[in-house]
Amino acid sequence: MKSLLTSNLDLPTSVPYFLWDEPMTMAELREKLSTDSEPERMRLLGKIMREARDNDVWRFTTPKEVLLNWPKLSRYLGRRREFWKFLLDAWEKAGLLA
Repeated sequence: MKSLLTSNLDLPTSVPYFLWDEPMTMAELREKLSTDSEPERMRLLGKIMREARDNDVWRFTTPKEVLLNWPKLSRYLGRRREFWKFLLDAWEKAGLLA
């Protein structure tokens, strides 16, 4: 049986709070993000961007990766799409994503 949802993302056996509807451990999530098909990786990354706290997102990706994959990711962001678009645009204008 998997552990309860938690915001402690440091333990490989933790089940992240943002995977409330698709529970898996941090180890399982990291494995999927590194080995699953591109569409599945984009879906999971989009889910993280949609459901996780902004600061926690960067444990799984980089701003550059998000920018490069924006067309594939944006469809999974739901209500958070405009937030991420605003943030990436601001960082790009400030020269932080060059």
